[in-house]
Amino acid sequence: MSALFIIAAAILLLGPLIAIHEFGHYIVARKLGVKVLVYSIGFGPTLLKWTSKKSGIQYQLSALPLGGYVKMLDEREGNVAEEDLPKAFNRQHPWKRIAIVAAGPLINLIFAVLLFWVLFLPAQEQLNTRVGKVLPNTPAATVQMQPGDKIVAVDGTQVETWEKLNYALVDRVGETGVVSIQVDRAGENKQFQLPIQEFLKDQSQSPLDSLGFLPYRPQIPAVISKLSDDGAAIRQGLKEGDKILAIDGVQMKDWFDVVQVVQASPEKLLKIDVLRGNQVVQLEVMPQGKRDNMGNVTGMLGVQSDPGKINIPAEYKQTIHYTPGEALVMAFDKTAHLSSMILNSIVKMVRGLIGLDNLSGPITIAKVAGQSAEMGWETFISFMALMSVSLGILNLLPIPMLDGGHLVYYFVELIRGKPVSEQIQLVGLKIGMVLLGSMMLLALFNDFMRL
Repeated sequence: MSALFIIAAAILLLGPLIAIHEFGHYIVARKLGVKVLVYSIGFGPTLLKWTSKKSGIQYQLSALPLGGYVKMLDEREGNVAEEDLPKAFNRQHPWKRIAIVAAGPLINLIFAVLLFWVLFLPAQEQLNTRVGKVLPNTPAATVQMQPGDKIVAVDGTQVETWEKLNYALVDRVGETGVVSIQVDRAGENKQFQLPIQEFLKDQSQSPLDSLGFLPYRPQIPAVISKLSDDGAAIRQGLKEGDKILAIDGVQMKDWFDVVQVVQASPEKLLKIDVLRGNQVVQLEVMPQGKRDNMGNVTGMLGVQSDPGKINIPAEYKQTIHYTPGEALVMAFDKTAHLSSMILNSIVKMVRGLIGLDNLSGPITIAKVAGQSAEMGWETFISFMALMSVSLGILNLLPIPMLDGGHLVYYFVELIRGKPVSEQIQLVGLKIGMVLLGSMMLLALFNDFMRL
């Protein structure tokens, strides 16, 4: 994946989200009679601009697509002609200013609902929540969960898909206690209490791997069908057609067993037994370490296996099809759940339950945008919807400089009957600049550490 492709995907992702956020401020301001002077997408040097002859508004596109702004007529920013005073932002009733400021984040949330609605409309055949494998020496194995158990609820929340199940588990990030799992075992309802300790705090495992139960996976033979030209495997003696029998003395039942061991062993020398023709050959191979978007290092050998024709048993499959009305309800529900999850994560980060190394900046966002674009339009649209929810929620945080900080000032004014003093607003501005600047520097630091 080239740098140019990543940049293009990031612009394609962030451009519409920023444009629609600023459009929310812009359209509500105009509808409420406030004079708009500039509508800008991006910051920095102006690349393109034009002025509407009818409205006099200057529209512009700037070089840095990491934000935007809508400049409105305001006495605090310059002289205003007498006849234009009723159109000045600062002369508006607090409720009008609240509506204008809140419109940006809210339209991002509405846009996310629309995107999720589009994704929910087509019929989808997917795996149901029946457990395909229980990992040894994990909480699921300890409480004797079994392959074939169909998970129906997590902590009392009904889960019909693996996505919903994962979201329910992510809500418990950083916590210590038990996760309540309700399953249907051959028609019999069973309840399991899985112990957790600072759950997923270091983000090194997925929620399912951490608890020890996985979806159904087809049996794919552990036979190498293709080698990467620059991979560790081809340099260290593995060949196409080799069947991997064991790694470090542990039998490999299928390809997924191989992947699990290799990914967990970056830069570690592994003793691999392979069947080559009719002869067992012993090799020593060291997987290369590769960082993912969150900075976690996984082992890579540079090998592939041909899965052939995959037949999934009927008991592990389900077809999900929503009517347009049901899809809209699901889209609202998913947007609300993601909003709650983001707020919950921020609170846990402040409390120290989640590490600050989970903050991501523009570099990580660009990389994920590129990867999601490569995976297809549905994955890209899903990531865009997630980013739209994040943009909406983060802008509503009560931090000066953000929309949420301005909303706090206007609600205080509404209650007191007079504006917050300029001195207090100036102090708040400085605090906001320090907070946002620190967060951005930390996010960029995390981005560079993950490269």
